[in-house]
Amino acid sequence: MSPSTPPLSTREKAELVAGSGFWSTVASESGGIRSIVVADGPHGLRLQRAGGDHLGLGTAVPATCFPPATGLASSWNVGLVERVGVALGEEARAEGVGVLLGPGVNIKRSPLCGRNFEYFSEDPLVSGELGAAWVRGLQSTGVGASLKHFAANNQETNRMTASTEVDERTLRELYFPAFESIVKREKPLTVMCSYNRINGVWAAENRWLLTGVLREEWGFDGLVMSDWGAIDRMVPALAAGTDLEMPGPQRDSADAIVAAIADGSLDEAVLDAAVSRLRSLSDRVGPPVAVPEPYDAEAHHDLARAAAVESMVLLRNEGGILPLSPTERIAVIGQLARTPRFQGAGSSQVNASRVDSALEHLRAGAAEVTFEPGYSLDPVGNSGQSLLRAAVAVASAADVAVLFVGLGEGAESEGYDRTTLELPADQVALIAAITAVQPRTVVVLTNGGVVSLEPWHDSAAAILETWLLGQGGGAAVASVLLGPEFPTGRLAESIPFRLQDNPSYLNFPGDGDEVRYAEGVFVGYRYYESAEVPVRYPFGFGLGYTTFGYSDLVVSRDGRDVAVTVTNTGERRGAEVVQVYVSAPAVPVRGPVRELRAFDKVWLEPGESRRVNLRLTDRAFSHWDSPSSDWIIERGDYEIQVGPSSHDLLLRETVTLAGQRAQKPLSLDSPVSDFLEHPVTGPLFRKAAAGRNKDGPTEGGTSVLDMVSSMPMRRLLRFPGVPVVAWQVRALSTVANLRPVRAIARLFSR
Repeated sequence: MSPSTPPLSTREKAELVAGSGFWSTVASESGGIRSIVVADGPHGLRLQRAGGDHLGLGTAVPATCFPPATGLASSWNVGLVERVGVALGEEARAEGVGVLLGPGVNIKRSPLCGRNFEYFSEDPLVSGELGAAWVRGLQSTGVGASLKHFAANNQETNRMTASTEVDERTLRELYFPAFESIVKREKPLTVMCSYNRINGVWAAENRWLLTGVLREEWGFDGLVMSDWGAIDRMVPALAAGTDLEMPGPQRDSADAIVAAIADGSLDEAVLDAAVSRLRSLSDRVGPPVAVPEPYDAEAHHDLARAAAVESMVLLRNEGGILPLSPTERIAVIGQLARTPRFQGAGSSQVNASRVDSALEHLRAGAAEVTFEPGYSLDPVGNSGQSLLRAAVAVASAADVAVLFVGLGEGAESEGYDRTTLELPADQVALIAAITAVQPRTVVVLTNGGVVSLEPWHDSAAAILETWLLGQGGGAAVASVLLGPEFPTGRLAESIPFRLQDNPSYLNFPGDGDEVRYAEGVFVGYRYYESAEVPVRYPFGFGLGYTTFGYSDLVVSRDGRDVAVTVTNTGERRGAEVVQVYVSAPAVPVRGPVRELRAFDKVWLEPGESRRVNLRLTDRAFSHWDSPSSDWIIERGDYEIQVGPSSHDLLLRETVTLAGQRAQKPLSLDSPVSDFLEHPVTGPLFRKAAAGRNKDGPTEGGTSVLDMVSSMPMRRLLRFPGVPVVAWQVRALSTVANLRPVRAIARLFSR
């Protein structure tokens, strides 16, 4: 805005902080702000032209559909996800889109979340690393990302009314880290706040969340937009840190802002800050193009296919049945082989530019392929015994059966959650019938979220989890089954035996509008490993067409540098995902038995070895300390564990860290244990206790100090015979709470 340009009126500014429609922002020539087109697109551009709607009911422009996040996460390939981000940006630029609404990095708290196909993992490190790569690739093209949905938005049931009841430690250690790392490292141009309330406060109106944490702590300098329809009251949302209400226009919001500024309940500087961020966004997004920039659609399809190959996870391969020989007689069974389901439903649904089917590519790659649908995908249809009998007949006459099963179009979607992990009953019956006549049966799964593998798991010779693979998935599946390609995916979420084994089972999706995150930080493998609850397949698991060995683990004294040698011990090329977990010592709050802290994916030829070096940060050894509102590294022994999954740790090394625990301020309300652990008061109180208890521990080995350690000091002083009084304790507390004194005490205690 030039110096000669007249300032915008309050009304003009108020009308800028809501959209001009479903998919664009308001322009202000006098304010130096151009309109920005936004579009859905975590796994493909979903741009609707005139008459578009947020629910995805209208037709979008054709675009490349890449594997959704649930598949990409299983690749554990940061570089691959970055390349997908670049391709998404190229397609967005070609269509004049300035901001693509993604990535979604919400944690998979429950396998039932209807939108899990759009999210990466149950683990914040995997979500953060892959989400960062997505943002980095996208924004390299001049298109802005919209990191979503901030925060603690882990279900679709009552998503617009529910309150997530969750403690701060759980937020900081599990639900915030992916957002935090992406904001700090990649600086996304926008962040989208979620629909839900957090501990009773709407995310869009949550000043602690949007201003205190996001802006002041993490340094976010971009624009905060609402999820579509997430705002009821723009004035408190604006005051909390939400800059843009979507969709628009919202005349009542503009009226309310003008009135609030007039009566003094809203500082106009808050509105000015939001307008300034809109102006900054229009400056930072790549300039609009008069003529669409061409992109290589064929190259993007090839990338979608390559991404699909790396998204698949081979769970079972008894007798090395895979890869198949193209000379075998192959019976392909299952309607999903002919009519692929390659994405989830809802606002992210892409109008794919083309779609490959597995059946088509299997026929092209194998000498003899027969096909039977086996079941109907019509949700109200009846598969009938005729389909099953025909499928059994072709399976029994073949050398091998490849059975495609999975969830239908309506099973997983934005807007509602699943109620079961089970496959459709007719498909379970089909698996039983096929495996009864054909022991060489390969089950190929199609699903956006985890499905149960019971009771049929043991009857299948091989199981290939393909998730949702995008438009190139059919060719990718055929290539992996027949062997030119090999599976390299690893699970980014655990597969339990039963839904009841999941830690959120009793609290998902909540009681009415209250959702209690009672499991705390114990989500996914953090719970299964800590509680020793067996799972069908653990987090990080995945087979290939070769095997790997680990050796020569070396960890630096401070634990930050980890090096290990990985060797391909098989006869085929393959890729291994090296995973580093940290097991922390006992701390004042209970924590998981281990947590993923680093990973790397390496490709190796048969017999090849490679030294893999990984770097751990301070956060890898920290936990959130609520009393001090800070990250703390406790003093003690930390075990570095390396292996191919959260359950299979092949090498271990222990490091001892001095710790950096901040002392809690002492008062009469502090427990006796705080006084005993403090470097100033601890020696004094222990000496006094030793002098009065010359006979040592009480009968049974318990000392007096053990018995009173949890008692508030105020109550201990009421017991007769205690050698100190309240004023003495207050005086000692005052001295101990002085930082220089504590620092000197720590120095002399080393």
